[in-house]
Amino acid sequence: MSVIKKFRITKIKNSKPLISLKKISLSFKKNHLILDNISLDISKGQVIGLLGPNGAGKSSMMNLITGALKPNFGDIMINSENITNYPIFTRTKKFKISFVPQIGGFFSDLTAEDNLNAIGEILIKDVKQRKLKIEELITKFELDAVRKVEAKFLSGGMKRRLVISMSLLGNPEILLMDEPLAALDPQTIQMLQSIIIRLQSEYNLTILITDHQARDLLVVCDRAVILSNSKIVAEGTPNQLMQNENAAKYYFGENFKFK
Repeated sequence: MSVIKKFRITKIKNSKPLISLKKISLSFKKNHLILDNISLDISKGQVIGLLGPNGAGKSSMMNLITGALKPNFGDIMINSENITNYPIFTRTKKFKISFVPQIGGFFSDLTAEDNLNAIGEILIKDVKQRKLKIEELITKFELDAVRKVEAKFLSGGMKRRLVISMSLLGNPEILLMDEPLAALDPQTIQMLQSIIIRLQSEYNLTILITDHQARDLLVVCDRAVILSNSKIVAEGTPNQLMQNENAAKYYFGENFKFK
């Protein structure tokens, strides 16, 4: 059975965007243009999908938000504050940004529980609160059966659960997820889709996701953005994108179906 999202947050009336990219341009070296005059607004509580071919700039856009990359031109705003020149640790702490990488994100030789403890000791100073938070996440992400298993021995789906649970230890407000559905079997993908939808509703997270699994990604998104040739070529709800000629031309092709 496929995962069904019961609602989609398309726009919040009279609300300023939580994240704004304003006329962002990014290039590597002189002649390698990654993003060209990109502008994008993301409302609080939305799940936004980033789609596009390899090299379109999806991961670069996330790295710009975290501060791992700095744009050549343009501004990055969070809560109407210009954070373009803020270092990674300031963005993480002040604006509660967390990141789920495509690969890794855990300590291979530590158990699932010890991975959570390692990050928890940095983010939660109160020992009692830290233990309660870790137990809450172990229960919520069904990690109890593997809590004493070294992370390198976990299945792909369990590793993703572990990394997502670790990303929530600091009670983030913004969660960036880089290809969380990649290289997984259909049942595990459905499990992760359900988790992402729950993160939005239960934690009121603003989530930005990039993935090549277009159909699986669109299931969980409120809106999606398609990047191609360094530009945003289409954006809208999944149903709107199905009617968008540029979406078909630059990414989906003529025979793609969402449902």
